[in-house]
Amino acid sequence: MATVPLGTHFHHCCRLESPKIRINSRNSKRSHLYYSRKGSFVVKNGAKSGKFGPSFDCRVLSTTVRASSNNSTSDTAVLDAPLSDDVISRETFPLQRIEKVEGKILIKLDSGKDEENWQLTIGCNLPGKWVLHWGVNYENDIDSEWDQPPAEMIPPDSITIKDYAIETPLTKSSTVTETDSIHEVKIDFNTKSSIAAINFVLKDAETGSWYQYRGRDFKVPLVDFSYANENAVGTKQGFAIWPGTSGELSGVMVQSENSVSEDENKSDKLKEFCEEHSIVKETLVEHSMNVYIKKGSDASNNVLHMETDIPGDVIVHWGICKDESLKWEIPSGPHPDNTSVFKNKALRTQLQHGCSGVFPLDQEASGFLFVLKLKDTKTWINNMGNDFYIRIPKESVSQNPENNNDEEEAVSGAYTDEIIDEIRHLVTGISSAANRKTKSKEKQEIILQEIEKLAAEAYSIYRSSVQSLPQEIDEFEAVDVDVEPPVKVSSATGSGFELLFQGFNWESNKSGRWYGELQEKVEELASLGFTVVWLPPPTESISPEGYMPRDLYNLNSRYGNVDELKALVKKFHQVGIRVLGDAVINHRCAHYQNQNGVWNIFGGLLNWDDRAVVADDPHFQGRGNKSSGDNFHAAPNIDHSQEFVRKDLSEWLCWLRKEIGYDGWRLDYVRGFWGGYVKEYMEASKPYFSVGEYWDSLSYTYGEMDHNQDAHRQRIVDWINDTNGSAGAFDVTTKGILHSAIERTEYWRLSDQNGKPPGVLGWWPSRAVTFIENHDTGSTQGHWRFPGGKEMQGYAYILTHPGTPSVFYDHMFSRYKSEISALISIRSRNKIQCRSTVKIVKSERDVYAAVIDDKVAMKIGPGHYEPDGGSHNWKMAAQGNDYKVWEAS
Repeated sequence: MATVPLGTHFHHCCRLESPKIRINSRNSKRSHLYYSRKGSFVVKNGAKSGKFGPSFDCRVLSTTVRASSNNSTSDTAVLDAPLSDDVISRETFPLQRIEKVEGKILIKLDSGKDEENWQLTIGCNLPGKWVLHWGVNYENDIDSEWDQPPAEMIPPDSITIKDYAIETPLTKSSTVTETDSIHEVKIDFNTKSSIAAINFVLKDAETGSWYQYRGRDFKVPLVDFSYANENAVGTKQGFAIWPGTSGELSGVMVQSENSVSEDENKSDKLKEFCEEHSIVKETLVEHSMNVYIKKGSDASNNVLHMETDIPGDVIVHWGICKDESLKWEIPSGPHPDNTSVFKNKALRTQLQHGCSGVFPLDQEASGFLFVLKLKDTKTWINNMGNDFYIRIPKESVSQNPENNNDEEEAVSGAYTDEIIDEIRHLVTGISSAANRKTKSKEKQEIILQEIEKLAAEAYSIYRSSVQSLPQEIDEFEAVDVDVEPPVKVSSATGSGFELLFQGFNWESNKSGRWYGELQEKVEELASLGFTVVWLPPPTESISPEGYMPRDLYNLNSRYGNVDELKALVKKFHQVGIRVLGDAVINHRCAHYQNQNGVWNIFGGLLNWDDRAVVADDPHFQGRGNKSSGDNFHAAPNIDHSQEFVRKDLSEWLCWLRKEIGYDGWRLDYVRGFWGGYVKEYMEASKPYFSVGEYWDSLSYTYGEMDHNQDAHRQRIVDWINDTNGSAGAFDVTTKGILHSAIERTEYWRLSDQNGKPPGVLGWWPSRAVTFIENHDTGSTQGHWRFPGGKEMQGYAYILTHPGTPSVFYDHMFSRYKSEISALISIRSRNKIQCRSTVKIVKSERDVYAAVIDDKVAMKIGPGHYEPDGGSHNWKMAAQGNDYKVWEAS
């Protein structure tokens, strides 16, 4: 995703090293429960929501449920069935409840020893490990990003964050009372310095949360510049929570109509102040939920049993459906105790003792629908905005479960044998020398795709026959393929041998004829070995770079007109390179204002109204449902839960495929909407290759990257899983770890606790698109630039490892061209592909070394490594600044 210029849609904040910022409100009462899926239960994706939960703030991540039960009638005895009855199926769901604690951020500005030396104190009255992430603006450069303060201003125990910020841990205040516990940091400054403002955000090192002010950085102005009013502090009166606070303190500044002369001291303008700002600290508390299907009093009467250790009273809103329409209906009685009718469409039952309940499985029902609610709160538990749906098998299955299971096992076994035979046949067809001569590359790629689909289908059958997974989970846990019939598997990785080229940078729009300029390089790119090119956003846009689209069907952009785009795509196809379009569908800029002057009415062929905008972004007053992801805030976030929106976007993508000839998509800012919608768009547009930009912060402690980044890559894997594997994702985890490993000479970071690569490519390599730089991180933006002068170490890593590597335009056409070209040739000669195997042989402080597919050995870092001879003779194939690559001969 690109950062946009200052304007009517966006107010850009400071440059942070990709922090994930959570803005909390004192009035926030709603809560969420987050699921981490384990096991083999699967929810049918078509389950509709909207009966109970969606009007509240309800979000559950990666929750899928499938249970088998027998059709049954029910009676009172069934409801009292003891726990010792035979269990047909059982599943355990780990839950994470967010517990909120309200507190204060405390800010005080007062004079120190004399008129020249003042002090800013920032504190927090909540327990935890708090870190102040801060920087300054200087008087002659107040519109710039943060800068580091002078050395004499930096408190002890601080660390520097590159060249623009400081991180200082808060320590316990020496003036606290018995009832107050405040952690604080004091920053001394001289009023005669050229510092115009102090900026900061507060970081909770225990949770990784960042706290801002009104969605932006806190700013403490030290001179009079009025533009800072939106996020400037110091306008409130004093308060009593901070011990020793003076009573009557005025605002932060005295406004002056005259400019300040060079001789005037800032203290003449500054006034003491003391403020408090409410925050809510959220911590995750682990819980679990068990769901059973049990035999009832006879073979035809089965029950569903739920139990959880969530504290408080839990209410189950439930009903049945009698066909595939999934329409909620009230089942016939008798019903469990503590059950009442809800709006004549469902039942609600309070779990016994707040933690368990038994539900009859109605004989006429084809499915069991439910959502959970914590009593007296607005916390709903559902499946990513949809109702939980448990499919009830047909009567023929339930009457003779044992015989039927044997029959199913025999059928499944025969079917999987057929799949295995087919895979062997296809592999033999590719491997034989005769067929390699007669089959074109395109035919071989199609066969490889079919192999992947067959393998996924075989794995689906395996998963459907497993009651529960063992605690020791291998890498299949990350793949997690749905098994509800029939699953349509899309490769998302092309042939597996793809090499991606980003065909633009942040400045490419400025010539107005980028399509023509890039067309001159098409044949060269083909000769270098690239198979896929990623082109910039093609639509008319508020921002010249294309990431603030307005009229999606207008393809005359700053990069060129629609005819030039078609000609460029055609030229790429002529040399065998497939083309990805940059699809920006998370947000869209409006054409018109509503009655309140808010830009949320759209024109063009997709003339949506404010129902297409999510309801929980206060900037744009949408009338849609709540967002299924994170709001972008620079432009209206589109509500993908609306059927008309999904229909229009699917048609638009299909139109681009047909009209322009795109072969797939680079999907912008996919954190903003649920991956399940991406699955729908991919099934509609049928791309050859697709990749999403799921980018959030890695884990840091006091400014230093944590070694274990499993939580970060798990979030990316979860998103890929939500898409049903229909799209890959940029491996942001690998980029971040390479940063720290190379910049800090800490190459031990490049191996996880299981001896695998620590990024997404270590868990799900066929869906990992690796990169070291793009238009956002590098180019003239430089938001997260790779360590300077060490880019080739990064390319030596990604171009020899599995995953699908991406090469940035700025690097390809630079002094690195010959070195990158040599690495591409090594990858091609040795047929390294997205699923290649990696054996890490060294991951020490100053060197990382690995052997890939037993064909290529590589090392990066200043330390020594030479591959062992063994059965191979290793020959040096490429080398440069702190990297070497060998080929087996």
